[in-house]
Parts: sequence; structure tokens; C-alpha cells
Amino acid sequence: MTYLVIVAFVAILGSLAAALFFMMRGSGPLDAENTEAVSRSKPMAKALAFRVGFSILLFVLVLFAYLMGWIKPTGIPM
Repeated sequence: MTYLVIVAFVAILGSLAAALFFMMRGSGPLDAENTEAVSRSKPMAKALAFRVGFSILLFVLVLFAYLMGWIKPTGIPM
């Protein structure tokens, strides 16, 4: 379970880094003649969508593992 969570975090950070790369690459000025700028923003949106999907998947996985008894909360000792 620990390795699965680590892989999910790496996937989340990887897609966030990919979105940053596409954002920093720049899209140039937007006008009616420059349609390439619109097509450059698609990879960034796709990378951010994957990040959201990975985050939701990780949350559901942790919730499922808790319900199945595979992980148990330890809490903070009083």
C-alpha cells in the first residue's frame, strides 16, 4: 500500500511538472490569425486534468483501503 501511494504522488507531481513546462513554454499572443497559441494550451489542460484524476484516484484508494481494514488511523497520542 505504501508503494502504491508513493507511485500516485509521483504521478501527481509529474503531471503538475508537465503542466508547468507547457505553461512556461509560452503560447504567444492570441489573435484570429494565430491558432497555434490555442493548440499549445491543450497539453497543459490535459496535464492538469490528469493531475486532478490522479488526486481523486489516490483519495478513493486510501478511503477504500481504510474501509477494507488494510490501513488504520493511529492518531496523535494525547
